[in-house]
Amino acid sequence: MLKKIKKILHWRDQKQQVEVDLSSALYEQLKYFRLPLVLIQIFLLIGTLGYLWLEDYNLMDAFFQAAYTFTNTGFGSLKEEEFTPLSIIFTTIIMFSGAGVIAFSVATVVSIINDGRLIRLIREKKMVQKIVRLRNHYVVCYHNEYTIELARQFREAQIPFVVVDNQPNFEEEAKKHKYPYYIVGDPHTDTAILKTHLASAKGIVSFSKIPADNIALIVSVRLFEKELGRKAYYVIASADSQEDIDRLKKLGANSVVSATKLMAQRVSAMAIRPDMENLLEQFAYKKDTQLDLEEVVVPKYSWLVLKKLKDAHFRAVTQVSIVGITQKDGKYITMPTGETIVPSESKLLMIGTSEGIRETKRLILRREKPDEIKKQDK
Repeated sequence: MLKKIKKILHWRDQKQQVEVDLSSALYEQLKYFRLPLVLIQIFLLIGTLGYLWLEDYNLMDAFFQAAYTFTNTGFGSLKEEEFTPLSIIFTTIIMFSGAGVIAFSVATVVSIINDGRLIRLIREKKMVQKIVRLRNHYVVCYHNEYTIELARQFREAQIPFVVVDNQPNFEEEAKKHKYPYYIVGDPHTDTAILKTHLASAKGIVSFSKIPADNIALIVSVRLFEKELGRKAYYVIASADSQEDIDRLKKLGANSVVSATKLMAQRVSAMAIRPDMENLLEQFAYKKDTQLDLEEVVVPKYSWLVLKKLKDAHFRAVTQVSIVGITQKDGKYITMPTGETIVPSESKLLMIGTSEGIRETKRLILRREKPDEIKKQDK
C-alpha cells in the first residue's frame, strides 16, 4: 500500500537522500555543446597534421596555422605565399569547415540561451545552495493571496521560509513579492521537497485552494518524515468546508485554517467586544508591542498545583495576568477568578511582558513555593 501511494505521488525510494543534486540536469543541458567542441578539436587536429605533412612546419607552427585558418583570422603570419596548390586546396577546405563549424556553434549557443532552461537551472542550483543553509524554516506551498500576506508577516517576524509553486510564471511572481527563497515545482513531489531542504525545516504550510493538493502534500510530508525517522513536522493547511477540515486533520495536519471562518470570528469579535479587539491588535499583530501572549504548562510537580490562582500573586510579583486556563481534558476556563483552582498539567494563558512571562515560568516550575510568593502572603 505504501509503495502504491509513493508511485501516485511520484516518489522514489531514497531513505537516506535529504538533498537534491542538480548536476545531472545541468550536464543534460551542457551536452548540446559537446558536438561543436568535438568538431572544433577534430578540424584543428586535421589541420595541424595536414600542415605538418604538406609544409615544412614544426608542431607549434602547424597548430598555429591550423588555428587561424580554421577561425579565418591572421593570414600572413607565416608563409602562405609559398604554399603549393595542394596546400592551398587544403587551406580552403579548413577555412570553409571552420566557418561552418563556428556558425553551427554560435547557433547552438543562441538556441540554448533562448530556450532558457540552462539559465533557469543555474539560477535554481544557486537558490538550492542558499536554501540548504536554512534551519528551522517553514515551507509554504502554493502561491496565492494568503501566501503573499504570510510571507510579509514572516519577513517582519524574521522567520525563514521557502515558497513552492508549480505555476509557469511563479519565478516572476516570487521576485515581484520579494520571496527570499523559492522553488518552482509540484510541492508534493519528492524533488520539490528535497529542494526546499525539508529535512531541516520546522514545518510546512499548504495554501492550495484545491483540497486534493493539500491531501497529497500532507501525505508526502508524513512519508518523508517517516523515511528520515525524525520528529513530526508541524503541518498547517487551509480548507473551506468543515468536511475538508476534518479530513485534513485525520490525514495528519496539525492545524487547518479556514479563511472564511477566521474572518467571521474576527468581525464578530470586533462587533461584540471592540475593546478586546484593540487589545488583540496590540499584542498579537504588532511586532513592536511590549505585550506578549503565551501558554505555560503547569507540571505535576509544581507547587502551584491545586492552589488558588490568587495565591500565586502573579500580578504583584511579575505583572502578568492569567486570562485563561486549559485543563488537561481540554475544557477551557475563560477569565478565571482568584478563587479558581489550578489543575495539574493545565495550561495557563498569560498576558504580560516577555520578561514577566519568563519570570512567571520560572516560578511555576519550582517544586517549592518561591520566596517571592511567600512574601506576598504576609
